Amino acid sequence: MRRLTLRWRVAVALGLGSLLVASTLAIATWNLTSGYMLRQREQSGIRQAEVNARLVDESLRTGSHGLDELLTGLSTGPDSTVLLFRPGQVLTSGRQVDAGALPRRLLELGRRGVPAAQRLVVDGIPILAVTLPITSAEGTYVELAPLVQLDRAFRFLSWLLVAGTVASGLLGVALGAWASGQALRPLTALTAAASRIAGGDLRARLPAQTDPDLTSLATTFNATADALEQRVVQDARFAGDVSHELRSPLTTMVNAAAVLRRRRAEITGTAGKALELLTSEVDRFARMVVDLLEISRTDQRADDLALEPIDMVVLVGNVVGARPGPVVPVETGASAPQVLGDRRRLDRVVANLLDNAEHHAGGAVRVAVFSRDGAARLEVDDAGPGVPAELRDRIFDRFDRGARAGSRGGDIGSGLGLALVAQHVQRHGGTVHVEERPGGGARFVVEIPEAER
Repeated sequence: MRRLTLRWRVAVALGLGSLLVASTLAIATWNLTSGYMLRQREQSGIRQAEVNARLVDESLRTGSHGLDELLTGLSTGPDSTVLLFRPGQVLTSGRQVDAGALPRRLLELGRRGVPAAQRLVVDGIPILAVTLPITSAEGTYVELAPLVQLDRAFRFLSWLLVAGTVASGLLGVALGAWASGQALRPLTALTAAASRIAGGDLRARLPAQTDPDLTSLATTFNATADALEQRVVQDARFAGDVSHELRSPLTTMVNAAAVLRRRRAEITGTAGKALELLTSEVDRFARMVVDLLEISRTDQRADDLALEPIDMVVLVGNVVGARPGPVVPVETGASAPQVLGDRRRLDRVVANLLDNAEHHAGGAVRVAVFSRDGAARLEVDDAGPGVPAELRDRIFDRFDRGARAGSRGGDIGSGLGLALVAQHVQRHGGTVHVEERPGGGARFVVEIPEAER
């Protein structure tokens, strides 16, 4: 199960806390308010029933003939009911209610002369039943006072408290999300800056912070980034200086090797084999120096891209057509993808992939350029044995030659060609990877975001 992010964990925790507090307050408010209102209503109903019972008792004691009219006047509303239980007689006024629907225990208390009150629901209407004895006639006076208004007030109060509790929980979640977002904003900026540095942008820095708690973090991070940038630039400058200084003696060595290669037929035996080994190593050394110069130049000037709209089909076709040997046909899609890039570096990307296929995998057998999901996709298939899964990431590292590590020979390479490919593609915001080609071999895939047209 996917775990919630820190921001949402904080938001949910604050929401649950708000919900708990609001629920506690709502329950306390409900108990206090409903209990108070109910007690007041019961006391009012009992006092009114006592007054009415005394009037009925007085009427029965004096022998008044207006008992029915009196009972009718005592019923205060359409939902109220007055019942007078006398030996062998039950008089009713107001809303007609079956006497059998009343609790027997309540009536027994009234007959024994014990006043009693109870809340009931009769015919779907909540009522307060008050039972009082009538001493003059050995009877029982029962008054059913409706609690409809009180019930409505309770319903409204309950819905109000429930809605307030839910709203408090949601507000807590929203407030927690906002507060955690504000608190994590520096961490987001730190993550973005670290990602940019990891992607090769050594100039990424955190903005100056006014919060004392964050000032030390920003200062330490920026100081670390400055030191890293200086170290990388120094290393790149050193590699560039060394490579540049090697070019003059290397040129002499290459020319001398070319002269010796032309006289190879005159040198036999062990000396001839040594000459072949020497010339192949000189050639590999020359390629390594050129690649080192390219890498150091890129490391020192990360933002020197000469960006222009480039038709990838035309660029790849030109590179493939300019190479010696059989021309590999270039497969294209329905539309020619265009990218915003540096033509020289993209030329180098295509050339290095073709060189890699030629030197290590029997040559390229297929080159394709097309659009896919908003990116220009270049595929170079070779006829080699393929790249093992455990080496597919390592081969783009500098000086990593995969299974040929430690080998020597003219076709081994310097271990920098694919590193240059990865570096140039990354500078264009793209990706490069290797996968298995259908039918065997390796397929090198470059994807660069297309330019807006």
